[in-house]
Amino acid sequence: MSSNSNLIRFGSIAAVTVGVLLAGYFTFQAFASDEKKQITNREKPAAAAPRGEPNTLVLPVIDFNTFNNREKDPETYRKECEKVADAFHRYGLVIVRDPRVSESDNHKFLNTMEKYFESSDGVRDARPEIGYQIGVTGEGVERARNHCARVGAYGPDDKPLSPCPPEFDKKWRFFWRIGPVPEKTEFPQMNMDPVIPPEFPEWKDTMNMWGGKMINAVYTLAEMAAVGFNMPADAFTSRMQCGPHLLAPTGSDFNKYNTVGHILAGYHYDLNFMTIHGKSRFPGLYVWTREGKKMTVNIPDGCLLVQAGKQYEYMTGGHVLAGFHEVVITPATVETINRRRDAGESLWRVSSTLFSHIASDQTLQPLPPFVNPDTVQNFPPIKAGNQVKAELEAISLLK
Repeated sequence: MSSNSNLIRFGSIAAVTVGVLLAGYFTFQAFASDEKKQITNREKPAAAAPRGEPNTLVLPVIDFNTFNNREKDPETYRKECEKVADAFHRYGLVIVRDPRVSESDNHKFLNTMEKYFESSDGVRDARPEIGYQIGVTGEGVERARNHCARVGAYGPDDKPLSPCPPEFDKKWRFFWRIGPVPEKTEFPQMNMDPVIPPEFPEWKDTMNMWGGKMINAVYTLAEMAAVGFNMPADAFTSRMQCGPHLLAPTGSDFNKYNTVGHILAGYHYDLNFMTIHGKSRFPGLYVWTREGKKMTVNIPDGCLLVQAGKQYEYMTGGHVLAGFHEVVITPATVETINRRRDAGESLWRVSSTLFSHIASDQTLQPLPPFVNPDTVQNFPPIKAGNQVKAELEAISLLK
């Protein structure tokens, strides 16, 4: 009996031991399998857009309420300013929400400009003798600078649709001066009185309404950017006073151009300080990041898109680059065209754009903390008026 008892006791111990070992083995395998899945999921890249289809650039929305509450909550305000500076450095553009600007304001402006472009002959209200810097510019007048060398370095998915060398743009534009003019200036042609189409009695009020809201938004953003870059708060805004700020809506006629691939505005950067837009009724804008990646931009309703221009690049010594972009007809554009045609709505694509400028008599040069031997060499001092004049000549607006 004693021998049998020992055998039974040994068998029980062995069974328990094997059970523990088996349980440990399967537990380890399950853990290892889960860990392998987690590692695989971590290392798996996000799904890329189909070849030839740009990704959408997702930007943080800058809340101007932090500006309005900056004295009550300075830490939140500073963090929001740092977001502004970071977005401009990385992408050359930023999206803002300004409680002073409503989507209904944007629609009122777009409605007026649709009616204007539908009726304009592109000649009566044009002022070619001053580089079209006030009044209307018809299609086939403006042509982007030649950036073929730059484009040649892009990968196949990041090349613009715009041809090289560039062709004349199919878009129209109307320039309306916003803000006070300088009492004395070396550049009177940049500061002329506006053109008022007589068929639109509401013209002046509508233009000043939207243009005033846009320039106010730029002033706010310029101050936030300066704070984000650890510059004096008025580093940019003091240089904007009495600048030749231009409300500059574009118009593209989809009654005439309505197939995929048409280039409305060729691949280019803006020559001014900051460019601000309300949301367009038609898609088709492509932008390029600092690394040369081609992207689309989703602008939430009620928000504004702001892009850095060449004057911004100059004053930051290239820390902020003028953002390249183009406007083309895409499949999504055609869908919108068809939907609006069926609804009996206007087929003019209007951008609610304003070009903010540094004052013509101000000197463009890198500002602290962007001053170093390289930036001083690459961005020699130049009057803003002379810089604008050279750019207008390069894009065929001034001869």
